[in-house]
Amino acid sequence: MAIDSGDTAFIIICTAMVMLMTPGVGLFYGGMVRSKNIISMVAMAFIAFAIVSIQWVTIGYSLAFGPDIAGFIGGLDHMFLAGVGLDGDGIPDMLFMMFQMVFAGITLAILTSGVAERIKLSSFIVLGLLWTTFVYDPLAHWAWGGGWAGELGALDFAGGTVVHISSGFGALALALVIGSRAGFGKYSMEAENITTTLLGGALLWFGWFAFNAGSALAADGIAVNALVVTNISAAAGAITWMAAAWIKGKPSSLGLISGAVAGLVAITPASGFVGPMSAIVIGGFAGLLCYGALLLRVRKGLDESLDAWAVHGMGGLWGAIATGIFASAAIGGVDGLIYGNVNQFMIQLLDATVAMVYAFAMTFILAKIVDKVMGLRVTEEEEYIGLDISQHGESTTA
Repeated sequence: MAIDSGDTAFIIICTAMVMLMTPGVGLFYGGMVRSKNIISMVAMAFIAFAIVSIQWVTIGYSLAFGPDIAGFIGGLDHMFLAGVGLDGDGIPDMLFMMFQMVFAGITLAILTSGVAERIKLSSFIVLGLLWTTFVYDPLAHWAWGGGWAGELGALDFAGGTVVHISSGFGALALALVIGSRAGFGKYSMEAENITTTLLGGALLWFGWFAFNAGSALAADGIAVNALVVTNISAAAGAITWMAAAWIKGKPSSLGLISGAVAGLVAITPASGFVGPMSAIVIGGFAGLLCYGALLLRVRKGLDESLDAWAVHGMGGLWGAIATGIFASAAIGGVDGLIYGNVNQFMIQLLDATVAMVYAFAMTFILAKIVDKVMGLRVTEEEEYIGLDISQHGESTTA
């Protein structure tokens, strides 16, 4: 198939928009930490994108999209982008590589939730390279590169398992390994700059249109459907989270934007397969589920600091399963449970479960290795003065 100039232009724009989501994650997280750590959180998002960019073009893309090996991983045929040129099917192979790279970058940035305000920068870099190679790349291959999940018929339009289950349950594993922040549960650790978080959330909502619509890899009706249901699900999630929080107290702006992100996460795997009315249900339930997961995390005293597990992990898990419930053959070519296809529902359940267990277990193992070899955590004194100064030698205060 010849290169289509319209599709190519569309995916170039989508790639740039998705890239903007990575610093968006940094701002979203940065506003939720104490002021002495905001530079650290934003910087880790940029660092995540930088190190993944090099990892992806050297080995990551080949591991994810190279010739299948036993349904688990891709071969090394495309190391250093060998055979990845400017020809392709509709869009250039090089552009497809780049579009997939920005997905990998934001996934690592999301993972930082589990280690906020207490990880050594050097350890994060090493862990990030290992995690992208041994967690993200295999999951991407399973879903999109010819691996077992895709061959089984699992549906993941834009990254419910690959991006959100992996980063959410990975963040949970990291939090368990690195331990709680000093003073957690004793002193206030409320978000110090909600305005920054709202700005980051706005960038995420904006970029998510490209995240999902661009996954059609063409400027077509499926892309339009993905765009529409993405917005609907985000709005529904924002409303239900806000309403649930309002019942308990005040309808905070932080809850509103968190609910929107929950809705965005949940619709991600389903966006090419479900219609607008299903998106209301998927996003609305995600807002309630993720809010409930956050409350559970707080009750259990678990310092998964910025709630990637509650929002991305649980939202991604629900979204993957919901795809098997609400998928419509009239949109994406496959029916789900509500149209009588029990098999698709069971496939989605299996795929989500395996992804969840693999991401959690492998992240836990990698974190333990890095902690044993070089230590994950900063010293008590460095944590006290803040990572902005101790890791970067910079401060937001005069």
